[in-house]
Amino acid sequence: MQSLWNESEATGFAADAQLGLRVYSSRLLGRNADLVLHGGGNTSVKSTVTNVFGEPEEVLYVKGSGWDLQTIAAGGFAPVRLSYLQRLADLPSLTDTEMMRELRLALLDPAAPTPSVEAILHALIPRRYVDHTHADAVVAISNTPGGEAKLRQLYGDTVLILPYVMPGFILARQVYEATRSADWSRLRGIVLLHHGIITFDDDCRASYERMIELVSQAEDYLQQQGAMAILAQAPYSATASDFAQLATLRRAASAMMGSPVQLRWDRSAEAVGYSALPNIAEIAARGPLTPDHSIHTKVFAAIFDENPQAGLQRFQSDYQAYFQRHSSAHHTCLDTVPRFGVWKDKGMLYIAPDAKRLGVVADISAHTMKAIQWGEALGGWTALPHQDLFDIEYWELEQAKLKRGQARGEFEGRVVVVTGAVSGIGKACVESFLAKGAAVVALDINPQISSAWKSAQVLGLVCDVTDAQQITEVLQQAVAAFGGIDALVSNAGNFPPSRQLQNMDERTWEQSMSLNLGSHMKMLRACIPFLEQGLDSSVVFIGSKNVPAPGPGVGAYSVAKAGLAQLARVAALELGSKGIRVNTIHPNAVFDTGLWTDEVLAQRASSYQLSVDEYKKNNVLGRSVGSKDVARLAVLMAGEGFACTTGAQVPVDGGNDRVI
Repeated sequence: MQSLWNESEATGFAADAQLGLRVYSSRLLGRNADLVLHGGGNTSVKSTVTNVFGEPEEVLYVKGSGWDLQTIAAGGFAPVRLSYLQRLADLPSLTDTEMMRELRLALLDPAAPTPSVEAILHALIPRRYVDHTHADAVVAISNTPGGEAKLRQLYGDTVLILPYVMPGFILARQVYEATRSADWSRLRGIVLLHHGIITFDDDCRASYERMIELVSQAEDYLQQQGAMAILAQAPYSATASDFAQLATLRRAASAMMGSPVQLRWDRSAEAVGYSALPNIAEIAARGPLTPDHSIHTKVFAAIFDENPQAGLQRFQSDYQAYFQRHSSAHHTCLDTVPRFGVWKDKGMLYIAPDAKRLGVVADISAHTMKAIQWGEALGGWTALPHQDLFDIEYWELEQAKLKRGQARGEFEGRVVVVTGAVSGIGKACVESFLAKGAAVVALDINPQISSAWKSAQVLGLVCDVTDAQQITEVLQQAVAAFGGIDALVSNAGNFPPSRQLQNMDERTWEQSMSLNLGSHMKMLRACIPFLEQGLDSSVVFIGSKNVPAPGPGVGAYSVAKAGLAQLARVAALELGSKGIRVNTIHPNAVFDTGLWTDEVLAQRASSYQLSVDEYKKNNVLGRSVGSKDVARLAVLMAGEGFACTTGAQVPVDGGNDRVI
């Protein structure tokens, strides 16, 4: 592990004397996934501020709850009265709920985020800067037989090594008691077994680089023991049956959850190799890398084989038994859906309510797979007993969050495929479904689609929708990424050059039929097996005003779109018994698409002897129609608003007199 400190970068942050360097080094820690993952870890800095009475007051700026070290800003640190926190540590006991109330009372700014549960611990360490991570290498060594002795031998008496206790007030009291007579001038850090490592110094860079130094020692130890060289890898070639099973499993998991979930299949060489380990079913049940992870991943993995649904049922039964063994009367059982599972010889499966949390589970699982194999090489993976892990998973602070509940977007957990998604109506549809919480598979022949969105909820894939093989491949990627398909917005198309039928050339005609009609059939055909396993499945075709009201010179386009309307009607009849709704939108004069350049708009307006603005509003309602208007209806059609409607054809045109 290398220090990422760059003095010129640090100088830019140092301008903010209170928090600048703390923000900088926190981001350096957050940038390294081997140190912290998804909100893990804590950092703080002690400072002095002038209060409203003009008096100096010592304050602890500590990471606020919900902030991620990788992206934290000055506003992510909660300013807390240092003396108040130090007095709290003198109390003989304090429930975590009481502690969190006291931490809020100690804030200097009531609008600041809630302080980290480790705020009291940070206040007790008599150094300006405190860094706390869940370093993989350190925690992995502690999760082995004799792990404590190995760490003592590795670090000597310059690092305080403490047994595991619950985070929060109990941990703060443990450190308080253990360091009453400590010689802080000799201490380089504190290791919390099965939990993490803390470093500190009055200099920001020194505290950060001491973290790098101590973690590097642990990594060197693993390297010397040959642990890092034994990570399993194996190939696997997916079959069409595998993807069908994923969609079926996701549907069953959603039913078990009582709301839509998403599922990801990791078939990397590392995941497949891990899934093929001879004792995989046993080691995957021992526990996570650090107990904090159980809040995101649950304590143990599901084991899936040739019948994944049976594995889902086994996990539910095992989880219910685990809850009964360790729970008390005040506990409320969480859902019984696994968050990660081993698909034997095929890789890993991750399950979560939405794409963001799916990524969290996947990242944590990747680090856990690695650490478990390190632990096995050092004598055996020995995570904490299940009771300790249960206490974290059912921590009173997490139970409080559960009772408050969380509002879900209408499409949260659902998966929508949008074609022609890089611009115009397709792009607007992607953005509208995202706003409702959906995961979106955005397809376009334009290579820009791959980087058009920086969101875990969007999978942008290049696809020629006239090519059946490409369609099959991208849909398999979509199902591997999110677990299934719930809605298809079939939008891809073009507007061919205007030609009278007597002058129509075969190339123009065939290309229009291929893209504006044939591609929609191919896309629908490939999606149907997944839509059959989808959740409230729906298809929305983007048609055209030219279906009910064609014009001269656009025969290639009008005939193709008329065929598409008929395709949608037949599909509605054929797929209704499968619970799949099929509806069509007929837009007209949507001027914020690639078809309408400023030059074309000016020419068309001039031909009607209208200004551009008058031309845009040349409809019954006198309104300009945009891509967002079409997208709004697409979302409505795919959602609950059209739950009892199929076979509908609805215009979005401001009222076209010829259509009316």
